[in-house]
Amino acid sequence: MKTILNIIWLVLCGFWMFLGYLLAGVLLCITIIGIPFGIAAFRIGVYALWPFGYTVVDRRDAGSPSCAGNVLWLILAGWWLALGHITTGIALCITIIGIPLGIANFKLIPVSL
Repeated sequence: MKTILNIIWLVLCGFWMFLGYLLAGVLLCITIIGIPFGIAAFRIGVYALWPFGYTVVDRRDAGSPSCAGNVLWLILAGWWLALGHITTGIALCITIIGIPLGIANFKLIPVSL
Protein backbone atom coordinates (compact mmCIF):
# COMPACT_ATOMS: atom_id res chain seq x y z
CA MET A 1 0.00 0.00 0.00
CA LYS A 2 2.89 2.37 0.80
CA THR A 3 4.34 1.90 -2.66
CA ILE A 4 1.04 2.72 -4.36
CA LEU A 5 0.61 5.84 -2.21
CA ASN A 6 4.20 6.89 -2.93
CA ILE A 7 3.72 6.50 -6.70
CA ILE A 8 0.48 8.52 -6.65
CA TRP A 9 2.20 11.09 -4.42
CA LEU A 10 5.17 11.33 -6.77
CA VAL A 11 2.97 11.96 -9.80
CA LEU A 12 0.57 14.44 -8.19
CA CYS A 13 2.74 16.59 -5.94
CA GLY A 14 5.93 14.90 -4.76
CA PHE A 15 8.05 15.80 -7.77
CA TRP A 16 7.02 19.47 -7.65
CA MET A 17 7.65 19.77 -3.92
CA PHE A 18 11.01 18.05 -4.42
CA LEU A 19 11.91 20.67 -7.02
CA GLY A 20 10.98 23.42 -4.54
CA TYR A 21 13.23 21.96 -1.86
CA LEU A 22 15.98 21.42 -4.44
CA LEU A 23 15.79 25.07 -5.51
CA ALA A 24 15.85 26.25 -1.89
CA GLY A 25 18.83 23.97 -1.18
CA VAL A 26 20.80 25.24 -4.16
CA LEU A 27 20.12 28.87 -3.25
CA LEU A 28 21.16 28.27 0.35
CA CYS A 29 24.35 26.46 -0.69
CA ILE A 30 25.54 29.56 -2.56
CA THR A 31 26.69 31.08 0.74
CA ILE A 32 29.01 29.38 3.18
CA ILE A 33 26.66 30.11 6.08
CA GLY A 34 23.72 28.52 4.26
CA ILE A 35 25.42 25.22 3.34
CA PRO A 36 24.14 23.25 6.38
CA PHE A 37 20.62 24.50 5.70
CA GLY A 38 20.96 23.69 2.01
CA ILE A 39 21.94 20.13 2.88
CA ALA A 40 18.96 19.93 5.23
CA ALA A 41 16.72 21.18 2.40
CA PHE A 42 18.04 18.39 0.17
CA ARG A 43 17.24 15.81 2.87
CA ILE A 44 13.73 17.16 3.37
CA GLY A 45 13.30 17.23 -0.42
CA VAL A 46 14.10 13.54 -0.70
CA TYR A 47 11.59 12.88 2.08
CA ALA A 48 8.99 15.02 0.25
CA LEU A 49 9.65 13.01 -2.90
CA TRP A 50 8.82 9.60 -1.34
CA PRO A 51 7.28 10.17 2.16
CA PHE A 52 5.19 7.11 2.95
CA GLY A 53 7.04 4.55 5.05
CA TYR A 54 9.52 7.05 6.54
CA THR A 55 9.44 9.21 9.66
CA VAL A 56 10.93 12.58 10.54
CA VAL A 57 13.18 12.71 13.62
CA ASP A 58 13.46 16.01 15.50
CA ARG A 59 16.91 17.00 16.80
CA ARG A 60 16.70 18.78 20.14
CA ASP A 61 20.50 19.02 20.63
CA ALA A 62 21.12 21.40 17.70
CA GLY A 63 22.11 24.38 19.86
CA SER A 64 21.50 28.11 19.66
CA PRO A 65 23.23 28.82 16.30
CA SER A 66 20.59 26.69 14.63
CA CYS A 67 17.91 28.96 16.11
CA ALA A 68 19.24 31.92 14.13
CA GLY A 69 19.47 29.71 11.06
CA ASN A 70 15.91 28.55 11.55
CA VAL A 71 14.72 32.16 11.51
CA LEU A 72 16.57 32.73 8.22
CA TRP A 73 15.15 29.49 6.82
CA LEU A 74 11.62 30.53 7.80
CA ILE A 75 11.94 33.90 6.11
CA LEU A 76 13.80 32.82 2.96
CA ALA A 77 12.44 29.37 2.11
CA GLY A 78 10.22 27.81 4.76
CA TRP A 79 7.27 30.13 4.26
CA TRP A 80 7.14 29.50 0.51
CA LEU A 81 7.49 25.73 0.86
CA ALA A 82 4.79 25.64 3.55
CA LEU A 83 2.52 27.60 1.22
CA GLY A 84 3.18 24.98 -1.47
CA HIS A 85 2.25 22.20 0.95
CA ILE A 86 -0.95 24.02 1.94
CA THR A 87 -1.94 24.57 -1.69
CA THR A 88 -1.28 21.02 -2.82
CA GLY A 89 -2.84 19.60 0.36
CA ILE A 90 -6.10 21.46 -0.26
CA ALA A 91 -6.08 20.47 -3.94
CA LEU A 92 -5.54 16.81 -3.06
CA CYS A 93 -8.31 16.80 -0.44
CA ILE A 94 -10.88 17.71 -3.10
CA THR A 95 -11.03 14.08 -4.26
CA ILE A 96 -11.67 11.06 -2.06
CA ILE A 97 -8.57 9.27 -3.35
CA GLY A 98 -6.40 12.30 -2.61
CA ILE A 99 -7.45 12.74 1.03
CA PRO A 100 -4.62 10.57 2.50
CA LEU A 101 -2.15 12.42 0.28
CA GLY A 102 -3.54 15.79 1.36
CA ILE A 103 -3.22 14.81 5.01
CA ALA A 104 0.39 13.78 4.40
CA ASN A 105 0.98 17.16 2.77
CA PHE A 106 -0.43 18.92 5.83
CA LYS A 107 1.93 16.87 8.03
CA LEU A 108 4.87 18.21 6.02
CA ILE A 109 4.02 21.84 6.81
CA PRO A 110 5.78 21.86 10.24
CA VAL A 111 8.77 20.13 8.66
CA SER A 112 9.06 22.86 6.04
CA LEU A 113 8.89 25.57 8.69
